[in-house]
Order: sequence, then structure tokens, then C-alpha cells
Amino acid sequence: MARLRSMVWGPAEFVGPPPIRLTAKGFLAGGLAAGAIVGSAVAGAWYGITGLAAGEGGLICAALLVLYLCRLRAGRALVGVAAVLAVCLALQTPQAAAGFVLAERGRVESVVVTSVNGGSTDVSGRGRYLCSVIDRHGVPMKVRIWRGCEQTTRPGDAIAVVYDAKGRVPPRGAEGGGSALDALSGLGGWLAGLVSACVVGVVRSYRLTLSSRPSGSAPTMP
Repeated sequence: MARLRSMVWGPAEFVGPPPIRLTAKGFLAGGLAAGAIVGSAVAGAWYGITGLAAGEGGLICAALLVLYLCRLRAGRALVGVAAVLAVCLALQTPQAAAGFVLAERGRVESVVVTSVNGGSTDVSGRGRYLCSVIDRHGVPMKVRIWRGCEQTTRPGDAIAVVYDAKGRVPPRGAEGGGSALDALSGLGGWLAGLVSACVVGVVRSYRLTLSSRPSGSAPTMP
């Protein structure tokens, strides 16, 4: 049972507070992984790199983090928790990265609604309405807008959209716009959870029996 518990949750072979060195290593690993996942998506959206903007780079960073924790022989349960949090963060980041870019260099423009489609339901249970719009030159936008598109919106109404001046991020409704930091604030919980899981996983991977054995000596037989 002790060996099974060690395999699942990590041996944690220390007495008293966790070693400061391992705690720092856990924070560093979690911080670097979280920063790489978010940073790759933001860089992809900013420079128009499709793979990074879609979160593929973040998934690679998540895989590298899992390999690192496995190399440390961290508990399998904690490796699994870190893997799930890292993948979820990678999947949540692209929308936040697009919002970051639009907040930094987006321009607000009034567009005219040509049609309104409803009936789909979002996670909150409320009906989501999608507006097809044309810009001030009469050119239809390739994407439909749902922010600012309400049940009362009718063809011919004007709504505000924010678009990327360089065209690397799809436009979206200007409703609820905020600063660049506000765009990334929704990732705070995922970031904190990932860093915490990495710290616990790295700390509990500590093996006193291996670290205290002199180099080159053979294990002692019972």
C-alpha cells in the first residue's frame, strides 16, 4: 500500500515543511509552463501565426510539462491533474488572446445588421443571437457577431464592432470591451490551478532514499 500510495501521489519523503528548493522548482516549472501556454497563443494572435493562435503551441507546452513531471517521477494522480489543467488552459487561451489583441490595437466601427439568426443556446442557458453585418462600405463581414446582437436587434440596426487593424484577429462585438489585462483575467483560475498542481507534484516527488545514498554505492540489502 505504501508503494502504491507513493506511485499515485508521490513519495514525499521529507519531515517537516517541504524543501525550499523543490518548492521554488515547482513554482518555476508551473510558471514557465503557464507563461509559455498563454504567451504562445498571444504571440500567435498578434503576429497571425495560425497554429499558435489556435492553441496548438499551448498543447505542445502542456505535453512538455507532463514529460517533465514524469521524468521527476511525480505522483501519477498529480501528473494527471497538471495535464488536465494545462490542456484546459491551452484550450481557453485562444479566445482570451484574441481579446488581448483587439484591446491593444482594435478599432471600433459601426456596422449595419442585415439579418439576425437565433435559436442556439450557450452554456448559461440563454439564447444566443447571431447578426450578419455589413461595414460602412457595404461589404459583408465574413463572421457573424453575437456580442451586442440581442433579441430586439433588427435588420437595419447599427451595432458597434471592434476589429483588428491588421486583420489577424476576427472582429467581434464591442460590447463588454475592456483593457488588455481584462481580456486575460478570465484565465486567472486556470493559471493558479496549474501552478499549484506543479508545485505539489514537484514537492511530493522528493525521494530521501535516493538523494541521501552516496554516489556509486550499492543499495543496502535488508
